[in-house]
Amino acid sequence: MSSRGDSTTGCDMAQAPPGGQSTQRRTYQGSCHCGRVTFELDARLTYAMACNCSICRRVGALWHGASDGSLRITAGEDELTLYQFNTMTAKHYFCRHCGVHPLTRPRLDPSRWAVNVRCIEGADVSTLPLQQFDGENWEQAAAALRDASRS
Repeated sequence: MSSRGDSTTGCDMAQAPPGGQSTQRRTYQGSCHCGRVTFELDARLTYAMACNCSICRRVGALWHGASDGSLRITAGEDELTLYQFNTMTAKHYFCRHCGVHPLTRPRLDPSRWAVNVRCIEGADVSTLPLQQFDGENWEQAAAALRDASRS
C-alpha cells in the first residue's frame, strides 16, 4: 500500500470546477479519529465527491482524488485494515482501532487514491462544491464520467 509515486494530482474521476476553500496548492494534514493513522495531502482542495454507493453512503465519506505523489501516509499504515466487496477492485482502508475510513483506492482507477475530505484538518466541507457520483448505478455513472473527462 505504498503512498509514493508520480507527481500528478487531481480527481481520479474528473476535473473539478474551481471554487471551494483554496485555489492555491498546499499541504493538508489529516487523520483518522483516534490519530493512529495520519497523512499529508498536497492538493488544491476545490471540491469533494459525494458517492451514493452502498459503502460511501453508510460511512458518510466525501472524497477528493489524489495521486501517489501527492499523498503521504505519515503514521499508522500498519493500523489500516483493508475492506473489499463486489468486484474486489476498490480497496477501502479504515483504521482498525476507531473505524474511520480516511483513504480508498477507487474502483474507477485503483492506481490512484481518494482521500476522505472529512478526515482533513481544517477542511470545511460546507464551503466545497460537491460533485455527485451515482455509485448505485456504477457502470453507467463511470461511463458518463469517462466520457465527460474525454471532452
